[in-house]
Amino acid sequence: MRFIVIGKDGSDDGALERRTSARDEHLKQVEIYSEKGNFLMATAILDDQGNMCGSIMLVDFPTRVELNSWLENEPYVTGHVWKNIEIYDAKVAPRFEKLFE
Repeated sequence: MRFIVIGKDGSDDGALERRTSARDEHLKQVEIYSEKGNFLMATAILDDQGNMCGSIMLVDFPTRVELNSWLENEPYVTGHVWKNIEIYDAKVAPRFEKLFE
């Protein structure tokens, strides 16, 4: 199943520092899950000053339970970077499906 995950960082003074501290571990996990075929696309959300303040990810997991299992160990979750997480079921338009083959 495809899911869109939107993680929004906290807005407190330590938010960018927490993101920076967790980023290397987050990117390592992105690489692992990308190689497994679970991560299809990811991008950082930028604020008006060009600083990262969130993430949008298009992921593919067999079940919501497996998606939740990943999230429980995601460095941006365990590092308290993402303060608000929205998850939506997603369906990629046929025209773009070939990008993920």
